[in-house]
Amino acid sequence: MKIGCVREIKNNEFRVGLTPDNVREYVRANHTVLIEKGAGMGSGFTDEEYKAAGAILCDNARDVWDGCEMMVKVKEPLEEEYPLFHEGLILYTYLHLAADQPQMDALLAGKVKGVAYETLQEKDGSLPLLAPMSQIAGRLSIQEGAKYLEKRFGGEGVLLAGVPGTPKAHVVILGGGTVGTNACKIAVGMGAEVTIIDISLKRLEQLDDLFGSRIQTLVSTDANIERSVKEADLVVGSVLVPGKSTPKLFKRKYLKEMRPGAVFVDVAVDQGGCGESTHMTTHDDPIYMEDGIVHYCVGNMPGAVPRTSTIALTNATIRYGLIIAEKGLEAACRDSRAIALSVNTYDGKLTCKNVADSFEGYEYTDLLTLI
Repeated sequence: MKIGCVREIKNNEFRVGLTPDNVREYVRANHTVLIEKGAGMGSGFTDEEYKAAGAILCDNARDVWDGCEMMVKVKEPLEEEYPLFHEGLILYTYLHLAADQPQMDALLAGKVKGVAYETLQEKDGSLPLLAPMSQIAGRLSIQEGAKYLEKRFGGEGVLLAGVPGTPKAHVVILGGGTVGTNACKIAVGMGAEVTIIDISLKRLEQLDDLFGSRIQTLVSTDANIERSVKEADLVVGSVLVPGKSTPKLFKRKYLKEMRPGAVFVDVAVDQGGCGESTHMTTHDDPIYMEDGIVHYCVGNMPGAVPRTSTIALTNATIRYGLIIAEKGLEAACRDSRAIALSVNTYDGKLTCKNVADSFEGYEYTDLLTLI
C-alpha cells in the first residue's frame, strides 16, 4: 500500500502522523511511504531522517494526497484540504466528526474511508489511540490551569499548591477517565486540594484506591457539580462519550456563582466541549473571559508539546496502521472489531452510530453490510 503523511496545517500544530521509525516499519513490510518535505520539523524530525528510513520526499502536500492510498495524519483535515480528497482514500487520523459537520459532509461527498483514532475501541472498552493524547492533555490541563490562575492573565492570583499558612487552590475535575485521572495525578502532585466527579461508582472506587485521602470523590449530579465548582479555583472538563457530542455538564449559570478569576479548562472541546460557555480557541489566542471566569479551550492541547505527543501517539497508531496496510481496510475490519469501530465514514455512508446520532437527518449504516 502507498502510505502518505503531510505537514499539519492546524494553528500551532507541530505534531506529525509518522516518525522516521514508523516509516521503517512500513517500508520493512514492503509498503511505500510518501512524506511532504518539512512534515516532521515541528517535532524535531528532519527530512534526512525520513529519507534514510526509506521514505519518498515530496515537494508539496498535493503530491502526497494524490499519490497515497492511506493518509496518516494527527488532526482532522481543514477546509483547504477537502479538495485533496479522492474516492477510496483511507484517512487515518483524529476526526471528531460530532463537532464538525462540514468535515463530515466533505468526507461523505468525497467517499473517503474515514478511520478515526478516537473511536477505535478494544473489547475491554479501552481507547488505545485516544489514550496517549488524553494522558498528555490531562497533565497539561493542570499545567495550563495553574498558569492562567496568575493575575496577569486575568486569573484570581492563586498558587495551586499554596504555601504554609495559606489555602491551597481547589481543583475540580469533571470526569474520571484517562484525562481526569492524569489531571488528578498532576494536581495532587502539585499539592492542590482535588475533587473528582464521575458518573460511575466503580470508577470512583478505583480512584479512591489510587489516591486515597488525597482527593475527594463525588458522584456526578447537577447538585454536586454546582456545589463543587462554586468553591473551585480551577475546573477541568474531561468528559468523553466516544464519537458523540460531549454532554454540557458545566452550565453557563455556574459562572456567576464562581470566584472571579477562576479558570475553566475544557479538554473535551474537540467533541464540542462539556461547558455551555465553551468555544474553541487556539494556542495563538488560548483564553477568553466570560462572566469573570477565564476559559482555556484549545482544541489541540498536546500540540504544545509535539515531540512527546508525536512519539506517544505514533507508538499506538503504528500497530493498527500496519494491519490496515497489510490486509486492506475491509479485511482488517472483518478481522478486528476494534478497527471496524474506528471507521466513521465509508463510501459516502456514516458508519459510526454515535456520530450519526449527533445530527438530525443523517442515517447510520452498519459497516459490515458495506464491506
